[in-house]
Amino acid sequence: MSSSHRPTADPDARIRSILERVRTIAMVGASANPHRDSHHVMRFLQARGYRVIPVNPNLAGQDLLGERVYAGLSDVPGRVDMVDVFRRSEALPGIVEEAIAIGAGVLWTQLGVRDEAAAARAAAGGLEVVMDRCPAIELRRLGLG
Repeated sequence: MSSSHRPTADPDARIRSILERVRTIAMVGASANPHRDSHHVMRFLQARGYRVIPVNPNLAGQDLLGERVYAGLSDVPGRVDMVDVFRRSEALPGIVEEAIAIGAGVLWTQLGVRDEAAAARAAAGGLEVVMDRCPAIELRRLGLG
């Protein structure tokens, strides 16, 4: 199955559209460890003008790269355009329910994070879904960053 659950003739156009309209990203699994991929991606996205709000219950209340860390998606104040998931695939069903509950527009899962049933649930809940891709890689690949 493809990386999305919304049919389109051009998946690159869909990804480009998402990356061009999204402004606020909640990063589930953000890490304070500068050697972790989530840390690098958060910094990269911030440098390209996105507001990235870290979500990690182990760091809740702390600041990470200039942003307050929240324990869960429901704790994040304001609108979240996209939920970027840096967690194992097994965590996706719960994250999807939270993303639907907060009215996020996009569920994006990082490389290696896949769960077709969770993706179908997200799509049924009104989220646009991109699985098993990295927004930083896609921004570079599409010439956007």
